[in-house]
Amino acid sequence: MTEEADPRYHALDTWDSLTALRAIWESQLAALASIGPALPALADLVEAAYPRLRDGGRIVYAGAGTSIRIAVQDGTELGPTFNWPEDRTRYLIAGGPGALAQAVEGAEDNRDDARAQVASAGITTRDVVIGLAASGRTPFTIAAIEAARAAGALTAGICCNPGAPLTEVAEHAIVTPTGAEVIAGSTRMKAGTAQKAVLNMISTQIMVRLGHVHAGLMVDMRPQNAKLRARACDMVASIAGVAPEAATQALEQAEGRVKPAVLIALGASAAEAEVALAQAGGVLRRAMAARG
Repeated sequence: MTEEADPRYHALDTWDSLTALRAIWESQLAALASIGPALPALADLVEAAYPRLRDGGRIVYAGAGTSIRIAVQDGTELGPTFNWPEDRTRYLIAGGPGALAQAVEGAEDNRDDARAQVASAGITTRDVVIGLAASGRTPFTIAAIEAARAAGALTAGICCNPGAPLTEVAEHAIVTPTGAEVIAGSTRMKAGTAQKAVLNMISTQIMVRLGHVHAGLMVDMRPQNAKLRARACDMVASIAGVAPEAATQALEQAEGRVKPAVLIALGASAAEAEVALAQAGGVLRRAMAARG
């Protein structure tokens, strides 16, 4: 499906720009709509991943070409947004890191490399390995998922073709049938959009479940610049119901971290805040409830 030519776009190169852009835009909307039927499968994956990641597992992305580039974009945002440790995010990249910027010929067909990368990563039963391939039949990605599953990891396969081999080897199959592209076979378009949205949804909800979000706020973000420090102050003031000055003082005692700063602003000492969060599994809402 993803590599078929759609007759509707046969004369694309003769259209004026507005007409062509409208067609491309409509195809992007269709890509997002294709995710709807997959929502139950996405929820199942999140719930299966949660206990493994809560117990110290890693999020591992596997793929080739556009798919892995999208995955790297998703994974690299988890650190600054949710304070997810970088050493708990791993990438299995067809052709190696250099392939992110420049295509490596034949890399996506190399099953041996996939198996070697899984072995090198030391995949364990606590890890969650997500394979992405628009077609669902990329040899590297399939081999990586097979090897990761054999190592006991939780595995997921995200693709855009129903019944593709990737959906058969992964425990959790996420299929978004985006269909033919405006430009035949250019899966950086509809398929890429669907993959990006799906990864955003998976990683965000996992972080929510792990307690990195409170009341829709990124309470574990790293305040690494003036804008984010101001945001941290606003969050503490809002959640704790204190003035900005008190929020700033609490953040100073908490070394800039929002969650302990909230508890400090509510009357805890810095040490008490750390203990309360540890006892609550890092979930701010539980820590606040325990304090009454």
